[in-house]
Amino acid sequence: MKVLVIDIGGTNVKVASTDMRVPIKIPSGPTMTAEQMAKDVLVATEGWTYDRISIGYPGPVAHDHPLAEPHNLAPGWIDFPYQKALGKPIRFINDAAMQALGGYKGGRMLFLGTGTGLGSAMIFDGVVIPLELAHLPYKKGRTYEEYIGLAGLESRGKKRWQKSVLDIINRLQAAMVCDSVLLGGGNAKLMTDLPPHVILGANSNAIDGGLRLWDNPLKPNKTALKLK
Repeated sequence: MKVLVIDIGGTNVKVASTDMRVPIKIPSGPTMTAEQMAKDVLVATEGWTYDRISIGYPGPVAHDHPLAEPHNLAPGWIDFPYQKALGKPIRFINDAAMQALGGYKGGRMLFLGTGTGLGSAMIFDGVVIPLELAHLPYKKGRTYEEYIGLAGLESRGKKRWQKSVLDIINRLQAAMVCDSVLLGGGNAKLMTDLPPHVILGANSNAIDGGLRLWDNPLKPNKTALKLK
């Protein structure tokens, strides 16, 4: 079985497959709709061979559909007919959960993805649990995402941003009672001198997670997805 993986982000949509492991990037941003995403993906992958599709979505999902509109993209994602438009069986998963799934090694792990926004997920003794921590209040009336998402990095500068990332990691790891933290997302590479329990995610984590999604007999439309 060959799988196409679509990782939807606020800056780019990354697309890879079982045969094409290095992802191609399709620019997204605040004007990107679900319809445009589907059209762009089909054009970009013309000639590719795949039987199934995994979609990592920047928001909560259930029953292989989004539950809420994304914060950094255009509206129109909730009711879009994905399977009809893309033409293959589809499994949806929160994008952070997909990255966590790809980077999981064992134990109780918290994933934080610092990209355009802030993604979060936890794997608790082999069970994948999507989280929505980005818009919870943090400091001075602002959210976690406003401090360590892209806007926070650009407005506050690298050093202050790094300090906030470490503080938020410590707070959330303690709250979730996790053994380790996997730090991913496009801006994770800016972090230096991470403590031993914080692992820097690989660029391949999201793709690996999307491929692994079809290895499990349970669909990811429940509260949790048990790994083999």
